[in-house]
Amino acid sequence: MLTAIRACLLPVIKLYLLGLKVLLVQLVSKPFRLPVMPRQDGKVAIVTGGARGIGYEVVRHMARLGVHVIIGGRDEQEGQAAIRRICEENTEAKVEFKKLDLASLQSVRQFVQSFKERDLPLHILVNNAGVMLVPEGRTEDGFEQHFGVNYLGHFLLTWLLLNTLKDSGKCGSFSRVVTVSSSAHRIGEIRLCDLNSCQCYSAHAAYCHSKLAQLLFSSHLHQELQRGGSPVSSCAVDPGMVDTALYRHLWMPLWLAQSFVARLLFRTPEEGAATVLYTALSPALEVESGGGYWANGRREMTTPPTFDPLLQLSLWETSLHLLGLQ
Repeated sequence: MLTAIRACLLPVIKLYLLGLKVLLVQLVSKPFRLPVMPRQDGKVAIVTGGARGIGYEVVRHMARLGVHVIIGGRDEQEGQAAIRRICEENTEAKVEFKKLDLASLQSVRQFVQSFKERDLPLHILVNNAGVMLVPEGRTEDGFEQHFGVNYLGHFLLTWLLLNTLKDSGKCGSFSRVVTVSSSAHRIGEIRLCDLNSCQCYSAHAAYCHSKLAQLLFSSHLHQELQRGGSPVSSCAVDPGMVDTALYRHLWMPLWLAQSFVARLLFRTPEEGAATVLYTALSPALEVESGGGYWANGRREMTTPPTFDPLLQLSLWETSLHLLGLQ
């Protein structure tokens, strides 16, 4: 009994202590400001969860630079409202919404099939959508929700779009996969024999594990692409603590406190989007071949497990097995 309580409470304590540390760092450091980016006319991007928060700001800025952006999301009404706001601001914006539910592998496959039928190129894929601290539950395919939505859904989406990204990239103008992770990955763990378990469920632990999985995936994908000589790069981004709806599943007293603190100390969605946009659009990253883990506009080191090649490969192969891919 004590072991179970400890297993559930420890991730909560660790995550909130980490959150406090991140807030203190944000207090003493200026938020990264996106430099002026060149026009991106002719490029096509897919942004998951692009109807609100960080994703919306990414879509808005890309559209302003001439990118044809496709928002992938669950709520069509919310997606169309986002498009209207963007087009009111920029009448020449090329933005559209397509239904994509990352909690359903069938929905992911349908989204990709619909996209490929249009024979469009794909230069930028931003894996931005996610859930945080959701109650215990399973996706349509039986996966724990954080693992299924944040990680596996995006893994499948990226895998199915990889050939299109390769075909669209070229020397001097790489296609890019940008995965929005979190500093919470620092306290995540990957137990390959127990990836999808809800035994002694902790939403806090599940969220952290999914964010570490995203980082391992992003790093391994980049190495595979480099080894194959493909004109595609992959990187992960930590946007910091940003004032978005992602915190809505907090315990009510904590949510009320967070709502107050967020207005004072959290970054705005536009500030949170800056590093995502930089890694997706900056010409400087062509020379550096992209890759890595980015926070506040620069590449950063992170925890040792993230660089464990055996863990990366094992998670990759396990994910392929879970998704029925080869």
